[in-house]
Amino acid sequence: MHGVVFWKAQTGCDWSGGDSRHLFSPRDTSHLITWQDGRCNSDFLSTLPNPDSHLSIATGFGCATIFWYMKHRPGFLSDFMVAGTIHDYLVSMLCGLESCVMTGQNAASWGYFNTATNQWNIDILKDAGFPVHLLPECVPSGCMAGQTCCEWHGVPASTPVGAALGDFQCSVYSSMTDRTDAVLNISTSAQLTYAMPLDFTPPNIPDPTSSISYVPYFDGSYLAVAASLNGGNVMATLVGMLSGWMNELEVEVSDSSLYEKLIRCALGVDSSDLRVSPTILGERHDPLSLGQVSNIHPSNLSLGHMTRAVCRGVLDNITSMMHPVFLLEAGVQRIKGSGSALSRNAVLRQEAERAFPLPVEYGQDVDSAVGVAIVFHDRM
Repeated sequence: MHGVVFWKAQTGCDWSGGDSRHLFSPRDTSHLITWQDGRCNSDFLSTLPNPDSHLSIATGFGCATIFWYMKHRPGFLSDFMVAGTIHDYLVSMLCGLESCVMTGQNAASWGYFNTATNQWNIDILKDAGFPVHLLPECVPSGCMAGQTCCEWHGVPASTPVGAALGDFQCSVYSSMTDRTDAVLNISTSAQLTYAMPLDFTPPNIPDPTSSISYVPYFDGSYLAVAASLNGGNVMATLVGMLSGWMNELEVEVSDSSLYEKLIRCALGVDSSDLRVSPTILGERHDPLSLGQVSNIHPSNLSLGHMTRAVCRGVLDNITSMMHPVFLLEAGVQRIKGSGSALSRNAVLRQEAERAFPLPVEYGQDVDSAVGVAIVFHDRM
């Protein structure tokens, strides 16, 4: 979600293979610009028009990225006629579409999309000189985008393909079994979310300083979400930092081995008074609030203390964005944990269970980065 890839309408990919197996490979496409892209700083974002939407615009959002190219590299955009998220691109290639269809879940993640009317802010974007021909056609979540144009990895030709759904919404859908559940997903980033009442209507204008957003879910409903930029990537940064130090000391150790050792060390430390604010990437509502380490003394400098403090910091940060009292007042009765970082990291799971005055349960390993974003309808 949020990210954008550009391609040429009729030459977005090349199909190859015989009767029993077909593959496609990208052809006339751009690189994928992801949600982690940081080119649109606060100064640049302040020059963009205000959206007719309850959702703010942020760096890494598709429309912000297109605005940046429009202002800094307009020749780049002239090479392409179609744009979408990476999963929209996949759907288009599977169905042999010359254009792109996009659900409101993904469109809202791009910015400049009104979820009440299910329409782009066309007039606002046109007035700003935005290349509106790159905006995909919006369809309701659950709609069909087309049919597979040929066999693909055992999926037969002419199989109906759903328009791509948001990977965040899919991670929630696979975990939330009751409307009184909240879902804590920690993968690359982290999200804490619960379902709003079915009659909820979001505010008319965005609040860029709020840590909570209301994103479209299914059938006109919304999720309240605290979406942190800092999740499993913080642990990955710690591992990368230590690995870099080891290399400088000419000691070789694999990242996977180092990760396992850090978890094992932290499990031997029940708690730590070392404090880590893990916001190394800032947050969308507070991009200048970066990471800090405090309360350092000689007795808490071990790898176990550091790893425990980092994991606790990730939970402290997400619960500061959506306080557990807020969940209780909303009628939440249970936390469902998901995501690759939670599934791999027993220390994160321990800290999650300590962070909430509610039972925390874990289901199957669900990574929000590879959610059930594309739906093939069973024809068997």
